[in-house]
Amino acid sequence: SVIVPVHNSECWLDECLKSVWEQDFKGTMELSVFNDASKDGSAEIIEKWKIKLEDAGVPVIIGRNDSSQPRGVGFAKNQAVIQSSGTYLCFLDSDDVMMPQRVRLQHEAAIQHPNSIIGCQVRREPLESTERYTRWINNLTEEQLLTQVFTSHGPTVIMPTWFCSREWFFHVGKFDEGGKGIPEDLLFFYKHIQKGGEVFRVNHCLLLYRYHPQAATHSVLEGTIWNHRVRFLEDRVLSSWTSFTIWNAGKQGKKLYRSLSLANRKKVTAFCDVDEKKITKGFYTYEESEERPKPKIPICHFRDATPPFIICVKLDLTGGAFETNLNTLNLKEGMDYYHFN
Repeated sequence: SVIVPVHNSECWLDECLKSVWEQDFKGTMELSVFNDASKDGSAEIIEKWKIKLEDAGVPVIIGRNDSSQPRGVGFAKNQAVIQSSGTYLCFLDSDDVMMPQRVRLQHEAAIQHPNSIIGCQVRREPLESTERYTRWINNLTEEQLLTQVFTSHGPTVIMPTWFCSREWFFHVGKFDEGGKGIPEDLLFFYKHIQKGGEVFRVNHCLLLYRYHPQAATHSVLEGTIWNHRVRFLEDRVLSSWTSFTIWNAGKQGKKLYRSLSLANRKKVTAFCDVDEKKITKGFYTYEESEERPKPKIPICHFRDATPPFIICVKLDLTGGAFETNLNTLNLKEGMDYYHFN
């Protein structure tokens, strides 16, 4: 089942649904569309493609929310899944375009990896938008698909490329339906990992991933995502560590420190950095603390610091300087350090 949530998507929908029609998959396939209170011409475009797709042997199920207000992308995706019947689910956003081999290649991978979310590489449209993000999505190693789940980039395989079995989807338990401002894909991804799910990427570019101001992503508040990420890090990593160092004595590192639970703040033995000014200062005082005396955390050079590290330095931004420094320590990602930024 190809799962397409729709809300006011008339300018992209034609190309999106045409890409369903162009799939080279030889098995049985259906399209499940849920139209969430669109006010534009989306419904007419869906009806037009229903005729074409059904002529080509692809049944089309259309659900709709006819109220004046959309219920949100989590709700629309859940409804599209509930009304569908395929053994596998292929998620497709109404503003994106699949390559003809997408369903075939991800279906093959899903059979091999039953408890996985399967992703793929993407091409960004317009090309120059979110360059670092696109590079990150496309170049993560197999191990990093699981170790880099705490970074601010969100799921290590992005939602518009998800493909999984229906059975596993319901085992994880549907998308959050809180509506606007809820990072429903991130929350589902975290639940998936907490339930022992795997992450796998087909190393082919199978999706044209559009970037535009109307995308639902832009309605999610950074603070909301930050809080979910911190809780997930505490639950998955910090709960089993007795002490650690925060790599970055600047704004991001201090923000992480202040966001931790009291128990986890007590585990921070030091901040480390390369900035001589910060290192010379010697320590960071947590002024807002209720504790007396207020906690003072030492600041040292990264070469003098003790792993494990939670790294709050942005990747791919320092012309390779940070990555080179990290490599000199010969540490293992997922054991000696995790990236948080």
